[in-house]
Amino acid sequence: MTTTTTFDEPVKAPAFRRVSTGRKMRNNLATGVMWLCFAIALVPLGWVLYLVVEKGFSAITSSTWWTNSQKGILPDVVGGGVYHAIYGTVVQSAVAALIAVPLGIMAAIYLVEYGRGRLAKTTTFMVDILAGVPSIVASLFVFALWIATFGFPQSAFAVSLALVLLMLPVVVRSTEEMLKLVPDELREASYALGISKWKTILRIVVPTALPGMISGMLLAVARVMGETAPVLVLVGYSKSINFDVFDGNMASLPLMIYQELTNPEPAGQLRVWGAALTLILLIALLYIGAAVANKLLTRKR
Repeated sequence: MTTTTTFDEPVKAPAFRRVSTGRKMRNNLATGVMWLCFAIALVPLGWVLYLVVEKGFSAITSSTWWTNSQKGILPDVVGGGVYHAIYGTVVQSAVAALIAVPLGIMAAIYLVEYGRGRLAKTTTFMVDILAGVPSIVASLFVFALWIATFGFPQSAFAVSLALVLLMLPVVVRSTEEMLKLVPDELREASYALGISKWKTILRIVVPTALPGMISGMLLAVARVMGETAPVLVLVGYSKSINFDVFDGNMASLPLMIYQELTNPEPAGQLRVWGAALTLILLIALLYIGAAVANKLLTRKR
């Protein structure tokens, strides 16, 4: 008795159907609407940039703008510069970054690599809460705790503490997303070689995610450089440079803009637009620096 074996015939791929004219029209319509909305959104942005550049360009091109402070300059006199305000902005943001970046990275590593149970859920919930806290609330919290309760004076360091609360969720979320992008195969290969988990994180995971992490840190710094509420609540304005971050008034670009807004003289208005344009340039440099650092570190790998 012989048995005949039959094999199924290979399944033919369905014939390609041409896209109908109606679908093409709907696709083109949706694309056109998207580009139209994009162009409409660019109109106010372009108008603001044009206005700031037009009114502030003469100020930033002054010979003393980048090298002098406002010490000894009368409200109705055109002159001086923003050296003291740039120094204050950079120092306050740098001190905040020195505190927020390590805390944010460690929190993100815990959530991605170790986070389980109630503590991880609580940490995630608190990060989400911090992401939605207005800057004025963070400033009032620091004022109530650091100044009113502990008795420390108003200072640039108090401003940095408020900026830490605003930077933390940005650093945590950006670092968390970058760590999640690291393939699990790299971790498993490291474990297979007998390398401990903390060494795997330190030597494999973090270096792999480092380009994106650095970009997130720089974007977090740029996000807090223009905050006005912390400097209004936690430190006073000074026309000269103050090198003590723990005591005394210290200028910053947002505080200088607010201070000069009360000056009705043309010289004061010129300083307002010049400080605004300077702040935009600093933030733009940070964004460009984040993109360049990301590209360079990615290329090296």
